[in-house]
Amino acid sequence: MRSQVAIIGAGPAGLLLSHLLHLQGISSIVLETRSRADIEATIRAGVLEQGTMDVLTAAGVGERMRKEGALHHGFELAFGGKRHRIDLHGLTGKSITVYPQHEVLKDLVSARLAAQGTILFEVSEVALHDVATNKPYVTFRHNGEAQRIDADFVAGCDGFHGVSRPAMPDQATRQDYQKIYPFGWFGILVESAPSSEELIYAQHDRGFALVSTRSPTVQRLYFQCDPADKVDNWSDDRIWAELHARLENHDGWKLKEGKIFQKGIIGMRSFVSTPMQAGRLFLAGDAAHIVPPTGAKGLNLAVSDVKVLTAGLVEFYRNNSEAVLQTYSETALKRIWRAECFSWTMTRLLHTFADATPFEREMQRAELENIAASPALATALAENYVGAF
Repeated sequence: MRSQVAIIGAGPAGLLLSHLLHLQGISSIVLETRSRADIEATIRAGVLEQGTMDVLTAAGVGERMRKEGALHHGFELAFGGKRHRIDLHGLTGKSITVYPQHEVLKDLVSARLAAQGTILFEVSEVALHDVATNKPYVTFRHNGEAQRIDADFVAGCDGFHGVSRPAMPDQATRQDYQKIYPFGWFGILVESAPSSEELIYAQHDRGFALVSTRSPTVQRLYFQCDPADKVDNWSDDRIWAELHARLENHDGWKLKEGKIFQKGIIGMRSFVSTPMQAGRLFLAGDAAHIVPPTGAKGLNLAVSDVKVLTAGLVEFYRNNSEAVLQTYSETALKRIWRAECFSWTMTRLLHTFADATPFEREMQRAELENIAASPALATALAENYVGAF
């Protein structure tokens, strides 16, 4: 097979890149090790920045997002028994939409197939070759047969555990930055009406908690836990007792309970791999960087990467210039490090660290009080949250 761009991974980055290239008349083939049903059933959070909403809408894949997504103009910080609203729209003129990542994937898959785009699901033995040259190619197996794609470029959008990042040339000179956090999130999906119209980020001595909404009948709730803990250790009664203890305050607000139909524990890390390009191989999304979910930046960073990479590929095919592509890593990393900083700050601000001294805990609470009291500090937080710059 021959294609201008071979894309490894049918996650948000890979599928959106394929669709944006299609709209510019650039061909691509997407390879994915999982089935279509698997990727569309992988339930993940989805807080979409204004810029991400705009990209999806301009690409023609935002109709269902606008109809079914929950547009939020603010969120609440809860600490010290009180809730404090951060007015995102009032402070920045921008808002966010809560729309799960797997729904974004469904929209992108449908759009690619409607445009007769090529997505090969359930491939195996994917390997990248000659990516340091102008004639890279990818080998793999599909339906039991060995196959090959010759391309001008390869885009590695296959996540943290994919094959693309290890295939980057000059591994000895690459720099990986990583921080593993000493806690994880216990997440549940609940059949109930929403407990809050907006997200609630709660800081408590027992640990962080988050209230989110998936639909008018489904809540998504999280609480800080030991990443080595086991789901089986947590009965429904124990989960509700912990959430009530961390979330309820002095104003009479109560968390709504319901039938828990999904439980899971996720670890947390910050990770950046540089550079994000070498030869004709470019990394995008989780293949190049991971953020803790506290800052709600993962999907938005993937979209940001893809937007920059698309501009570079369009410049190459229209004007035979690699000038934009050569600065892809530098341009993308400016946004990535800002988002990493914000996500790290939110994580540090809202979670309970077992080794924190009494002094450090008081400083954490004072920082939250300063944000609640200062329009300038609240604006800075809001600008980072909505991706205003």
